[in-house]
Amino acid sequence: MNIYEIQNSLITELNEAPFLLEKDLQELFENNLKLLTGLDLVKSEFSIKNRRIDTLAFDSENNSFIIIEYKRNKNESVSDQGLAYLYLMLENEADLVLEYNSKFKQTKHKKDFEWSQSRVVFVANVFTENQRLSTAFKDIGIELWEVRKFQKDILSLNIIKKTNSNVSIKPIINSNNSTVKLKLGITSYSELDHLKDKSPEIEELYYKFRMGIENLIDNLNIEPKKSYIAFKQKRNVVDITILNQFIKIFINLKKGELDDPKGLTKDVEKKGHWGNGDYQIDVYNDVNLEYILSLIKQAKT
Repeated sequence: MNIYEIQNSLITELNEAPFLLEKDLQELFENNLKLLTGLDLVKSEFSIKNRRIDTLAFDSENNSFIIIEYKRNKNESVSDQGLAYLYLMLENEADLVLEYNSKFKQTKHKKDFEWSQSRVVFVANVFTENQRLSTAFKDIGIELWEVRKFQKDILSLNIIKKTNSNVSIKPIINSNNSTVKLKLGITSYSELDHLKDKSPEIEELYYKFRMGIENLIDNLNIEPKKSYIAFKQKRNVVDITILNQFIKIFINLKKGELDDPKGLTKDVEKKGHWGNGDYQIDVYNDVNLEYILSLIKQAKT
């Protein structure tokens, strides 16, 4: 990636000014965690069973814990350390819940969290091809985020994406009896999982709205979760839950922020619901497709 500065119609390339210390990268990340990643900081320098992790974070969208580790040496392994941290996380769930409750003044229990969405994130200036390949399995909760710092205090963040076309590690683990026992429990989801056993009519309805949202939102990422499919820019814009008779659309705006003159949306601010935002629409057909897309457009980032 090349970064340029424009002055008086002239372009100057900015050189990289890499972080000298992992601690500098960690401090910058933790001080700006919500803006950079949408995650909440639970604790810096958190210890599990005498193992220190750099950052313990919480993903409120997926109701899950995230471990973040920072790397300066690109030759360090990430796959074995990532699996070890996933194992520690899922073997010591109570310790994480205790820290969460202390930080956010809550009284939650282990059952209140979505452990199947736990992840370990490695943050570095660059990752090798071997590091990318060793963590590319779609159902291992290890992610690589590349952060580069340039002159003029400019920062870039590139999250190396996984797709549903990535291979699964399950056949490898299941066929290898000598594999160290991993209590991973990590689950990946696809649109096909959500559409399984649904009628052709519901499938067609979903894809009509999917296409409309794709045409509406630039730089869109579609991320199937356990209970819904998220349509994201920097954050979720809209979420869709596919049911047998209809689809539920959740618009990610707070109560009072949406202009809905037809009154199609429901206020779910104080009700339990799967998606993000305070507005829900139950959709049985495409009669109001264009109008609903105009509502979704208001949530664009």
